[in-house]
Amino acid sequence: MAVSGIDEWWSAGERVTVGLAGADRDIFVRRLGAGPSMTMLHGFPSSSYDWAKIAPSLGERHSLLLCDFLGFGASEKPREHEYSIHEQADLVEALWALEDIAATVIVAHDYAVSVTQELLARHAEGALAVKPLAAHLLNGGLYPDLHRPQPTQTAMLDPVRGPQLSALLTEELFVGALRPTFAEDFDALADSTDIWRATSRDGGQLIAHRLIRYIEDRARNGKRWVTALESTDVPLAFVWGMLDPVSGAHMAERIRERLPDARFLALEDVSHWPALEAPERVAAAILDA
Repeated sequence: MAVSGIDEWWSAGERVTVGLAGADRDIFVRRLGAGPSMTMLHGFPSSSYDWAKIAPSLGERHSLLLCDFLGFGASEKPREHEYSIHEQADLVEALWALEDIAATVIVAHDYAVSVTQELLARHAEGALAVKPLAAHLLNGGLYPDLHRPQPTQTAMLDPVRGPQLSALLTEELFVGALRPTFAEDFDALADSTDIWRATSRDGGQLIAHRLIRYIEDRARNGKRWVTALESTDVPLAFVWGMLDPVSGAHMAERIRERLPDARFLALEDVSHWPALEAPERVAAAILDA
């Protein structure tokens, strides 16, 4: 069940139509494996292909549902659209309904940890139809006050400069901007190129300044999402790249302080992309939890 490349990943999946905010949207979905349900949610600015190195191992024991969020990867990328974490959570719920999923484990990285926190908040309110069996969280801005966006991300938030920077994005600039988010001794070129291909598919780099607004979502919803994380009855487990300049050791310290009973695996030689940089250890940690 090994995955050979991003083109195979796309060809083995399909686009399904879901209703979001009164509009029909085409969303890329990939299914793998057999067993209890596991939903895998990717980070910014990439796609479900982030999970390709660990999906075969997890698929030996789980039925995997992987998607590209609206605006990402092989999903629809509306140009004039206000993207939000809440809408992406609606997307996940719509896919669960489409797939007749009643209960699932969630695995989330980066951007998707905020989506998961919103889902946990809905679960706490009794507003979630699907039962989260567990949540495995990898490097992300769980505590918005500790999130350290890269300079390019901060510039993208500017209402004037953001659209200009999106229009100027090239593969070379993009790959160069990603380099500091990988461990220094990790050869990141192939993975960074795949992330660029997912981002730039259908001209997606042109909406980068719109997708980056999730940082503002986190600021507005920080209290709700932190409360949901710290008070949830859903078992939590963390796999954390400690070298991550965005959400690394400084975020890990807060997690351990506030959630001392949660399983926590520190990957001391890994940066922002655990599933890409250390797939064997990540897969083992998720399966052993």
